[in-house]
Amino acid sequence: MARFVASGSLRLDAVVPAAMNAEALRVLEDGVPPVPYGTPVPQAYAPGSFPRRLLELPQVAGALHSLVGPGPTVDHHAVHIREPRGGDAQPLHADAVIDVRPDAFDVQLMYYPQRVTLEMGGTLSVPGSHLRRTNETDTGRYQNLRGQDRLVCPAGTVVFLHHGIWHGGRRNDSDIRRYMFKIRFNPTVRQRLLWDLADLHDPQVHAELDAHFPWYEQAGGRLERYNRVLLWRELTGDDGFDIDHWVTRVSNRPGARTA
Repeated sequence: MARFVASGSLRLDAVVPAAMNAEALRVLEDGVPPVPYGTPVPQAYAPGSFPRRLLELPQVAGALHSLVGPGPTVDHHAVHIREPRGGDAQPLHADAVIDVRPDAFDVQLMYYPQRVTLEMGGTLSVPGSHLRRTNETDTGRYQNLRGQDRLVCPAGTVVFLHHGIWHGGRRNDSDIRRYMFKIRFNPTVRQRLLWDLADLHDPQVHAELDAHFPWYEQAGGRLERYNRVLLWRELTGDDGFDIDHWVTRVSNRPGARTA
């Protein structure tokens, strides 16, 4: 969980069985009918349907519960298909043009039913960018950033992204049609202490939250750590948590002194 707060993503490699991946290619080819914004998962996807069975896989269900809690609603979903030797690379963007919540977040599930090679143009994302507030396409002028991740993954991989992460689909330069299924989820409960807490106070948690990513400026990168601390305090209820006193010193408001 600390790594998600720091990087803005959680990757589960090859968690979807091969038979489901083969089925997915047929399902996604036919399309998945849209549902209204805010539809509860049981109403959005009928029992036995492919999306419902995808979300019921233990590792997928566990990650979703840890991130947004029980009973999330579906914001929207989409099937993205990139034709062989076709398509343009999306500009680097965030989906959060008006979403600046400091105490909650949506997650986007991205499912890849087939092996994705570098030539197939999997989703590009910039680790640690999700808490840097920008308008949606302000980052579109940037072509490459140090430390960016161009997804290369085995079939059946599921990636969860914070709604604010900078990302973009890449051009498909292979001879294979590329499929991806995306669902954005909205939480319906406060996102606090929803995951396995056995190692909550492990020193590695602090280390994860203090991570540095290559694109950070020397000074500006401190802002990312500051915002992580604020989010971690919200997720844990620990108002005293800090890294190098970044939030403590800024929130210091001594009372007026009298002679």
